[in-house]
Amino acid sequence: MTVQGWIQILVFCAVLTALTPLLGAYMHRVFRGDAVLGTVLGPVERGFYKLLRVDPRQEQDWKAYARSVLIFSLGSWLLLYALLRLQGSLPFNPAGFGAAPADVTFNTSSSFVSNTNWQYYAGETTLSNFSQMAGLAVQNFTSAAVGIAVVIAVIRGFSARSLRTLGNFWSDLTRALLYVLLPIAFVLALFFVSQGLVQSLSPAQAFTSLEGVRQLITLGPVASQEAIKLLGTNGGGFFNVNSAMPFENSSGLVNFVSMLAILVIPAALTATFGRMVGNRRQGWMIYGAMFAFFAVAVAIVYAAESHGTPAQHLAGIGGGNLEGKETRFGVEGSSLFAVVTTVASCGAVNAAMESLTGLGGAIPMANMMTGEVIFGGVGSGLYSMLMFILLAVFVAGLMVGRTPEYLGKKIGAREMKLTMIGTLAAPLLTLAATAIAISSKYGLRSIYNGGPQGFSETLYAYTSQTNNNGSAFAGYTGFLQPNGPGNDGAFGITFADLLGGGAMLAGRFLPLIVVLAIAGALAGRKVAPAGPGTMRTDTPTFGVLAIGTILLVALLTFVPALLLGPVVQGLTDRML
Repeated sequence: MTVQGWIQILVFCAVLTALTPLLGAYMHRVFRGDAVLGTVLGPVERGFYKLLRVDPRQEQDWKAYARSVLIFSLGSWLLLYALLRLQGSLPFNPAGFGAAPADVTFNTSSSFVSNTNWQYYAGETTLSNFSQMAGLAVQNFTSAAVGIAVVIAVIRGFSARSLRTLGNFWSDLTRALLYVLLPIAFVLALFFVSQGLVQSLSPAQAFTSLEGVRQLITLGPVASQEAIKLLGTNGGGFFNVNSAMPFENSSGLVNFVSMLAILVIPAALTATFGRMVGNRRQGWMIYGAMFAFFAVAVAIVYAAESHGTPAQHLAGIGGGNLEGKETRFGVEGSSLFAVVTTVASCGAVNAAMESLTGLGGAIPMANMMTGEVIFGGVGSGLYSMLMFILLAVFVAGLMVGRTPEYLGKKIGAREMKLTMIGTLAAPLLTLAATAIAISSKYGLRSIYNGGPQGFSETLYAYTSQTNNNGSAFAGYTGFLQPNGPGNDGAFGITFADLLGGGAMLAGRFLPLIVVLAIAGALAGRKVAPAGPGTMRTDTPTFGVLAIGTILLVALLTFVPALLLGPVVQGLTDRML
């Protein structure tokens, strides 16, 4: 650990905290219906409503809102699947790539529509420029906009005083795209181009390396896709090595801005929440709880990677664990990025996650195991956090013998049942998928390493997919792999594609529907005036209670699994 490394981490935290209320206030104005950027984008917004034949003023209850979300997402999935399967017949395909196998395409379509961006393919050797732009980049925008729209609807349900409606999905989706994601992504893409990121439709360029080897360098519309990949907490890279590639991440400055882009909207939505419910302290309480998790995770990973591995110490090698890391970013830049990408549902990486130390690799996995609540994805992180807050309110009510209330609304049995479903869905899906994969002869085909490392690969894969993150321990694959321990051929790979795709869709849409149902139940509920016995939920004390609830429910669920994987691996390394 170095002073320079800690300064970088502290500056990042300070800039993120400063941007949170500014962007949060802007998004509050956007979804309140104010005329932000109206003279420029107002006609586009109205034209979009005419094209869809929807009235943005027509309010929807939670069922209609959820139905719109599912219809839009299904249409997006079908369109992306068709585009990828027809890739060979579509334009902007200078390398002449054909279609990927149907099972990989199913996994990829499910991945990008669910905002996971898990990649069982290498983009530069598999996808055309048209597929990258019209397929993946478009889904990066729309899946992120869906998450923002849903959390805004949920906040309306929590803050509504008499109405039973949550707003209009098509209006929220449009405003999220036009006034939040597109303008910021446009500016970010211009910055990336100025810093040397590639933005081109030219075919691959040939060159001769210093060793005399003739190679091809793939070009493409990288900067524009990189901007929304980060801003929308998507994570799917144009290149297989993602943000470790200089064409995607050219310098320390770009690396720093990339990390800010990942967290800025999830963090700012906490401020938007505070403004929409009429109590900014509520937003800061949520931000503080999220930030506490984040700060502890960064400190542990940075310390672990700076300390290095037992094998390094036995060999007399110091200087921290640089295996699998870009020397341009060093231990501090790689450690911070590893935490940023896993506390959000992003999955972009600038170093090999599998090359982290035993403890350093356990923390990113644990970040995802919280249920996507440490900032989380755009929208999905906040609404997942709100379910844990309801659970914390219920626990506190049991302890003091009062009916649980949140924001003046009584929390009934129906809301708590839905909350338990929403908070336990991702852990149960993760553990079930991991158990099926490691106990099935078909699942073994995707595991490259044996022992605790192989188990960690599998656990990380399904934790990442179910929680819509997208990062991976590189050994787990959806391609046919001749060196794996299984011998079941292509169907073993198809098994991983289908199981992973199903896990991503369930992990995205099951909690989404549940939280909309909770918001719908609370929307028309009367607000009780605060009294002397009312428990305040905007204080640091309640923030600590929320953190404790998350730890008890989310992390303890995975302790046995962590013991079988990263912990055993760390102990084995030390014994060796």
